[in-house]
Amino acid sequence: QVQLVESGGGLVQPGGSLRLSCAASGNIFSINAMGWFRQAPGKQRDMVATITIAGSTNYADSVKGRFTISRDNGWVYLQMNGLKPEDTAVYYCNAVTEIGGTMYWGKGTLVTVSS
Repeated sequence: QVQLVESGGGLVQPGGSLRLSCAASGNIFSINAMGWFRQAPGKQRDMVATITIAGSTNYADSVKGRFTISRDNGWVYLQMNGLKPEDTAVYYCNAVTEIGGTMYWGKGTLVTVSS
């Protein structure tokens, strides 16, 4: 089992920055990839960025050049710069195990971009 807890959400003005953090606990050595997803009101949950244990990253086109994902042991971070109102959503941390591909989710942290 893996537990994920997000932090760092909040209210920010357009053009501002936020850094999200996600702490993994439990069987963290089973984790292969970690990532961030987001879900805006009335929309589906979409991938924002992922990072594998080898350090390979993948970004949604909408955040390329603005967001940076990084990983350090049982932590994964999302540095968000140049935030736009359309980035407003609940951001969820995700982890996938190497064996079996089991997915785990955090409870989410709300990011609101508004003036």
